[in-house]
Amino acid sequence: MQNIALIAHDAKKPELAQFLHEHEDWLPGVNLLATGRTAEYIESQGIKCKHLHQGRSGGYVEITGMIERGEVDIVIFLRDHKVVQPHHEDIRRLLENCNVHNIPLATNQASAELLILGLIHKEARERQKRLL
Repeated sequence: MQNIALIAHDAKKPELAQFLHEHEDWLPGVNLLATGRTAEYIESQGIKCKHLHQGRSGGYVEITGMIERGEVDIVIFLRDHKVVQPHHEDIRRLLENCNVHNIPLATNQASAELLILGLIHKEARERQKRLL
C-alpha cells in the first residue's frame, strides 16, 4: 500500500482527521494525497500529506487521472450526503474509475478501516509467500 487519496466534504473533515490520528500506526510509509481544503485541514491537525488541487478546481479530476495511471491504492472519500455540488459529474467519474480500475473506495470510517486492514493483511501474506 503506497498511496491513499483522501477527500472529505467540509462537515466530514474533522472525522477524517480523527480517523487518521487513530490509525496512524497502520500507515507507516504510506503517502497520503489530499485535495486542496482537505489537505489544508488535515495538515492543520498535524498530519502530513501531499496537496492536490481543490476538488472543484480539478482535484477530483487529478485523482481520477492518478487512478488511471495506477498511482492510487485506496480512495477514502468521506462524503456529506446532504451536499450536492456543481462539480458532481467529476465526483461521479472519480467513483466510476475506482470501479473500472478495481481501486478500493471507502465512503465512511468503517469501510476505510476494513480496507486498510485488508490491504495490510494482503501485503503480509504476499511477503510471507515470497519468503517460502
